[in-house]
Amino acid sequence: MWKIYSKISFQLNYILIALLLTFSACSIKNYEKTQSKIITIKTPQIKFSDVGYVRNSDDSVELELFIAGRVFRKISINYLVCLDEGCTSKAAFNEAYLNKSYPDKLLQNIILGRAIYEKRNLLKNADGFTQEIKTQQVDISYRVTQKEIYFKDKHNKILFKIKDLNQ
Repeated sequence: MWKIYSKISFQLNYILIALLLTFSACSIKNYEKTQSKIITIKTPQIKFSDVGYVRNSDDSVELELFIAGRVFRKISINYLVCLDEGCTSKAAFNEAYLNKSYPDKLLQNIILGRAIYEKRNLLKNADGFTQEIKTQQVDISYRVTQKEIYFKDKHNKILFKIKDLNQ
């Protein structure tokens, strides 16, 4: 009887640990930096242009989007991408909301103002950098300055603009 109990107990502990690890990816994070921005997002699934918050620490990032002072959508990115509907892998998020050919960390890198596509065609300038990336799947213009992040994929009709509120 004791062997059966310990075996069931071990299995329950294993299931509990697996559930904890799964749901901790969407748990509340303590972000080191919070900035209010004017955020424009145009994708086939999301149309938004208003004030929002960008919160981040290291590779964790959260967009909190507002319309008329009310939270419209929250997007948290860490190991997974979490929306109001739940969490998904970065690849699954790209396929559902952006484009399946995009690298997994593309949205995270855009929000954080980092180079994309492994720094392909990166041209540094005095105020930041630009990247022009053209393949069969994408036609991207990406520009990062101290005051603005601009990403446009003409081929897939996707636009991200993140501007300082003080402009």
